[in-house]
Amino acid sequence: MKPGLACLLAFLSFLGQASGLSRPLVLSPSLSPSPESDFNTNDVFTSGHGPNDIFTSSYSPSSQRLSNFTGSKDDRGTCQCSVTLPDTAFPVQRVERLELIAYNLTQKFEKEFSKVKEYVQLINVYEKKLSSLTVRIEIMEKDTISYTELDFTLIKIEVKEMEKLVIQLKDSFVGSTEIVDQLEVEIRNMTLLVEKLETLDKNNVLAIRREIQALKTKLKECQASKSENVTIPTPPAPGSCRHSGVVNISKPIIVQLNWRGFAYKYGAWGRDYSPQHPDEGLYWVAPLETNGRTLNIYRLYYTQDDLLLYTNAREYQISYGQGGGVAVYNKYMYVNWYNTGNIAKVNLDTNKVAVTQTLPNAVYNNRFSYANVGWQDIDLAVDEHGLWVIYSTEASTGNIVISKLNDTTLGVLNTWITKQYKPSVSNAFMVCGVLYATRTLNTRLEEIFYYYDTNTGKEGTLNIVMPKMQERIQSINYHPYEQKLFVYNDGYLLNYNLIF
Repeated sequence: MKPGLACLLAFLSFLGQASGLSRPLVLSPSLSPSPESDFNTNDVFTSGHGPNDIFTSSYSPSSQRLSNFTGSKDDRGTCQCSVTLPDTAFPVQRVERLELIAYNLTQKFEKEFSKVKEYVQLINVYEKKLSSLTVRIEIMEKDTISYTELDFTLIKIEVKEMEKLVIQLKDSFVGSTEIVDQLEVEIRNMTLLVEKLETLDKNNVLAIRREIQALKTKLKECQASKSENVTIPTPPAPGSCRHSGVVNISKPIIVQLNWRGFAYKYGAWGRDYSPQHPDEGLYWVAPLETNGRTLNIYRLYYTQDDLLLYTNAREYQISYGQGGGVAVYNKYMYVNWYNTGNIAKVNLDTNKVAVTQTLPNAVYNNRFSYANVGWQDIDLAVDEHGLWVIYSTEASTGNIVISKLNDTTLGVLNTWITKQYKPSVSNAFMVCGVLYATRTLNTRLEEIFYYYDTNTGKEGTLNIVMPKMQERIQSINYHPYEQKLFVYNDGYLLNYNLIF
């Protein structure tokens, strides 16, 4: 092949790659270069199969040349050369992905590099702190005694433990508590001193430790003397008042839900107390109607097992009971007569009213009922001394009035007026002639907070916390022989043991 023809084919190969051609090219002999001449930049070439298939361009010496191709010349002198050009379109999408990857890598690098700068700054700060701490430790090491923050923490724990021990000793100590009180004051002073020393020279802790050791020795001696000299008092006999009053109460014992169901939240329950047969009383349950006012039906059980199993019950109906201030004494039930200030005495054997009596000057129909419990303006109670009634009058301006009743005639034997406002009390009960009143602390706790002693005329405050099952306590009845409270708590029957 002549050199000029080779140049032409190389140029056409370049055009084919740029335009995506993949077909044979035909060269015209009229445009074929002579053997003696070379191509220059102004030469024009024509190629194709027909007059409409023509490529015209200028030759560039830098164009890509094509090798390893074959050609032939026909009878008319036309030079024909068949070249197959590959499809070499520019990969734009790949380049865009490559640019995106490069951009993300740059961002990550800059982010990590900024973190490295922050770490370098933190390292510098910690190096300074470590240097400062080293200097402080070296100063402490030069002293004969050195203490750390942990030493003060341990001392605080020891002081708190001794303070708890002193409080326990004080609560259980019988007799003079002068020594225990002195120890308690010394320990509190020690606590203040330790807290003060934390902000001062910590090397003075040695003196504190010595004082703490001395206090520990005193506490051990006090405990030893207490265990040798103190005798545990025996609880009073059932039905006896040989005690100085209620000092604590047990956690509630949940007996069961009342037999009428959860909807009957108001009512009362207890056990009959008879001085002649104190341990043989019937169990009684008196749920009010859902309006919380009327008492229409009650049940009696011979034993506690019958009560728990809802068996062998005697069920009676009445139509005149009002409120949950019900009490049972010596085989008679005492209730507030509906819509009046009267008291009715009901025979439990016949379910007939034996006596009715008006309570002098007593208000009724929610004039001065208990807090959160309606229709208990007149609340009847039983204790070792017999039958009582707790109520208010207009003359007492709503304060609690206590009257001792004759259980046969329902006549008033004696009356005491207290300084405690009845509507601020959640409920009340009598023990050995002493009134105990409760109040609500929250939905799970009551408190026996007030007492009035009819034996001495004295009244005062108490702080006996009383856990409960549900939010409201509707009634409280005391049984002298069992020394228990029978509490109606939002439909649940609860028992509490009293501690004297």
